[in-house]
Amino acid sequence: MTQSYEMSIRSPQLRQWVVKRGQSTITAEAGAASTVPNTATNRIVGRWLLGCSGLVAGAIVLGGVTRLTESGLSMVDWHLVREMKPPQSQAEWEAEFSKYQQFPEFKILNHDMTLSEFKFIFFMEWGHRMWGRLVGLAYILPTVYFWKKGYFTRSMKGKVLGLCGFVVFQGLLGWYMVKSGLEEKPESYDIPRVSQYRLSAHLGSALLLYCASLWIGLTQLLPAHKMTETRHIMQLKRFAKGTAGLVFLTALSGAFVAGLDAGLVYNSFPKMGERWIPDDLLAFSPTLKNFFENPTTVQFDHRILGISSLAAITGLYLFSRRMLLPRRAKIAISLLAAMAYGQVVLGISTLLLYVPTSLAATHQSGSVALLSLAIWVLAELRKMPK
Repeated sequence: MTQSYEMSIRSPQLRQWVVKRGQSTITAEAGAASTVPNTATNRIVGRWLLGCSGLVAGAIVLGGVTRLTESGLSMVDWHLVREMKPPQSQAEWEAEFSKYQQFPEFKILNHDMTLSEFKFIFFMEWGHRMWGRLVGLAYILPTVYFWKKGYFTRSMKGKVLGLCGFVVFQGLLGWYMVKSGLEEKPESYDIPRVSQYRLSAHLGSALLLYCASLWIGLTQLLPAHKMTETRHIMQLKRFAKGTAGLVFLTALSGAFVAGLDAGLVYNSFPKMGERWIPDDLLAFSPTLKNFFENPTTVQFDHRILGISSLAAITGLYLFSRRMLLPRRAKIAISLLAAMAYGQVVLGISTLLLYVPTSLAATHQSGSVALLSLAIWVLAELRKMPK
């Protein structure tokens, strides 16, 4: 048989057919390898977006520390490029300090502040702003590069354009928030602070940017599991989505707590003072105003949301134990449950100790970690693409 095969190969027609067949196979394989986007480019885009989400998380944490150290109003103007270079000489520092002295925070709260103390709060706010510019560059420059290389599908192009637009919006919203704390309010003797509404909008948009980047990055990197869509699996997915939404809402309510310094009222747990429901819970009129401007109500709401999140995550964990899930999904749900209990302990400790900066910053970081794990759970439970 070998002999007949060798003879057939000597046939010119057959030899020509074999050569053409080999050439077409090589061309097809090379074309498949060079076609973009492909699995390799998807992983590159996924890693890039995970890196961007990490930078956004850093901005959220740094913003929280800036708020806790009362540094956010130290820079009283905004310039995209010019402010990237901080004051260098003694004269430049004195000029910057002089500008700060014209605004309510210095006049009411920091009238005895020294130049060295001003430098600390200035560098805190400057660091936060420079980090924000780094986030913008991390989104926009790779987007241009990957777009030219053809790494994006049509749907991914829309997503990354939305993310880049959101980054720009977030920067403008940050300055809009700061401006609210620089305004003169002759009728008020309260400590100057930014509007809690603008603060919550600034944090909320940062959290949305973070969640979107993390979600897209994870779905690019983690293959979807083949799971039978049983009734229990569908219920688990809905439960997980509702739980993630509750975790997001709890984190957002923390912005109102920070904006009103509501962590400094009723520093006891589980009761608020001597009562389960404090007398001044609905002291403002109209009633709706209490939920956004009354420190007592804002803290009460944050407590309720935190406990509800813990209960929902515990229920999700227990419900998931009753069904067969992929290993990664089980790990994600278990870590979510463990983080939830740790976050509640951090929150209670922060309250009882009158909001020390280090502990409060850790609690704020914990909210980002908890939200990250909730997004991971959703990514593990998502449907297989058709």
